Amino acid sequence: MSRKPKQPGRELPSPTQPQSSPLFDPVHHPRASQPPTPAAIPDPPEIEEPLTLHAVAEPSRKRRGEAAEAAFLARATSMGFRICTPWGESERYDLVIDYGRGRFYRVQVKCTELFADRRYRVKNGGHSQAVYTPEETDFIAGYVTPLDLWYIVPIEAAGLRKSLRFYPHGARRRNGRIVPSKGLLEKYKNAWCLLDIPRRQRGKKDTPTRCRCEAIPIRCQVCPLLAKLK
Repeated sequence: MSRKPKQPGRELPSPTQPQSSPLFDPVHHPRASQPPTPAAIPDPPEIEEPLTLHAVAEPSRKRRGEAAEAAFLARATSMGFRICTPWGESERYDLVIDYGRGRFYRVQVKCTELFADRRYRVKNGGHSQAVYTPEETDFIAGYVTPLDLWYIVPIEAAGLRKSLRFYPHGARRRNGRIVPSKGLLEKYKNAWCLLDIPRRQRGKKDTPTRCRCEAIPIRCQVCPLLAKLK
């Protein structure tokens, strides 16, 4: 039997040689077979975003107090304060601020939601009805929950008042006249700077002639820098 001659330009596969197929033996590009180097894929730029924490609570006095403490902790730590919490609930303060060189401030946190007579009010005392004293705490941090606003009040300014009244809305109109707010504690609105300085640096009657702490991003109500911005 005569064999057919091979066609030019075409080779028949050997019986012992496996046949190649694009389905099973794809053709690899020499550059595609090499994994990309780390330099070929740039890392995405790091974007620093501010961390915002919120505290919520069930409608009970105990839960609201715990939420206020958590809100104070979140706000203070976001500004760089170092905070300690006492063991148990026997002391007349909730948190401790470490403001450097082994010095500490005790802080009692209070919150309020009720707005009446153009003011908010927090209680200056606990369950015993006795007001806080300088021997028991150094500051009362009043949190106006609906406005997300803080008043950092030294215990000496609270005095023997049974409650602390805040007028965050400022001046008011009466009989067609603008009447300035009579709130004696308005100078302590956003006064976080008081927690970062010794007592002797607060200024006369707690009113400074220059900014008490420029490192803190929030200006207090009586800060000279705030007056310049206005």
